[in-house]
Amino acid sequence: MAILLIIGSVLIDLYIYFDIRRNENASRRRWSLVYAVASLLCWAFLGVCLLIPRRDASTDISFIMWGLYSYLSVYIPKFLFVVCSLLGGLPRLWRHKPLRTGLWAGLPLGIICFVMLWWGVGVTRHEIEVVDIDIYSPRLPAGFDGYRIAQISDLHTGTWGNDTRFIARLCDSVNACHPDVIFFTGDIVNRETRELQPFLKTLSTLHAPDGVYSILGNHDYGDYMEWNSQSEKNDNLQLLKDWQRQIGWKMLNNSHTELIAGGDTIQLIGVENWGEPPFHQYGNLIDAYPINPDSIHNLNDSRFKILLTHNPEHWVREVTKISNIDLSLSGHTHSMQSEFRLGKWRWSPAVFRYSTWGGLYERENPKGELMRIYVNIGAGEVGMPSRIGGAYPEITVITLHRGEPAQGSPAKSSPAK
Repeated sequence: MAILLIIGSVLIDLYIYFDIRRNENASRRRWSLVYAVASLLCWAFLGVCLLIPRRDASTDISFIMWGLYSYLSVYIPKFLFVVCSLLGGLPRLWRHKPLRTGLWAGLPLGIICFVMLWWGVGVTRHEIEVVDIDIYSPRLPAGFDGYRIAQISDLHTGTWGNDTRFIARLCDSVNACHPDVIFFTGDIVNRETRELQPFLKTLSTLHAPDGVYSILGNHDYGDYMEWNSQSEKNDNLQLLKDWQRQIGWKMLNNSHTELIAGGDTIQLIGVENWGEPPFHQYGNLIDAYPINPDSIHNLNDSRFKILLTHNPEHWVREVTKISNIDLSLSGHTHSMQSEFRLGKWRWSPAVFRYSTWGGLYERENPKGELMRIYVNIGAGEVGMPSRIGGAYPEITVITLHRGEPAQGSPAKSSPAK
C-alpha cells in the first residue's frame, strides 16, 4: 500500500508539473519550479510518516494519523484534477481541440473535496447523531414491550488523547435518551489499554436501570502493538477488563446473562471479537450459548435472544446459519468513516468490504425464522481523524415491541446537541 501510494503521488505530480509547463513561458517556468519544490517537500513528509514504526509502544500514532490524512487531503483533490484533465484530453484521439476540463471541472471538484475532507475533521466528527429503531417480534415477552436499548460502539479513545470533551458529550447524550440498558459493542481503544485512563471517570457516568454491558473489539486485545512478552500483552488485556469492571460495566466474554423486565426474561449473549483474516479469532458463540438441543438453553430455543458481536461478518457467516437469535448488535465497520445520503438512500465505500456495513438488516435462517442485525457505525475514529459526509458519530436507540415483525421499519435520526 505504501509503494502504491508513493507511485501514485509521483505520477500525479509529474502530470501536473508538465501540464503547468505546457506552452512554456517565463511565468509558467516559475510556477512549475514552485510546484516541483512543493511536491518534493510533500514526498519527504510522506516518507517520514511511512517510516515511523507504528507498532512501537513509544510511538505516538496520532502524528502518523494526522500526517497521512493531511497528505491525502492534498493528493485526493489532485487526483480528481488529473482525472478531469485526462478526460478533457480525449478529443485529441479524434484530432479535435482538447477541453479544459481540468481547469473548469477538476479544479472546482478538488477544492470541494478538500473542504469536505477537512469539514469531516472540524465538524462532522463532533456532531453526534441519535438513530431510533423499532424492532417487532411475536417472541418478545410482554414485559419487554417498549423496552429501550442504547447502543454505542468503537469509541477508539486513543484518537482523542487526553481530551475528554467529546466522550463527555456522548455520555450525556446517551443518558438523555433514558434507555433501560446500554450496550457497548467493542473497540474502546486503538492499541493499548492506557489510552483509556483519561476517560474512565467520564465513561463511568453512563447509567441505565439495567446497567451497561460491553464486549471486546479487534483493537482491544493489543494486537496492533509490539510487546516485550506475551505476559505483558496479557496484562494489558486484563487491565482493560479490570477498568471496565471498575467503572461499572459488565463484560460478556463468550458468555450470556438474563435481562429481566416486568417479571419476564430475555437472553443476552456476548462474544469476544469474531475475526476473519487478518483479525484474530477470539469469539466463540458455542461457548457463549450452547447449541445442544437437549440443554435448557440452546441457540435455537424459543427464548428471545440478543447477541452482542463486534464484527457483523460473524452474523453473516455463522449466526444466521446455526441459530435463531432474534437481534444481533455490531459495530466495527465505521462505514469507513465516509457515508453519503440522499433521502433514504445511503452509500458508503464500506459496501465493498461488508455486506452489512451500517443500519438494520434482516435475513431468514435455514428454518425460515426472521433474524435481524443492527450495525452501529461507531462514535470514534481510527486511521483517519475524520468522518466524511453523513458518517456522524452514532448513538442507536432500539425500542423493542411485542407483535408481528414490521417489514422495513423506518429509522429516523436527529442530531444530539
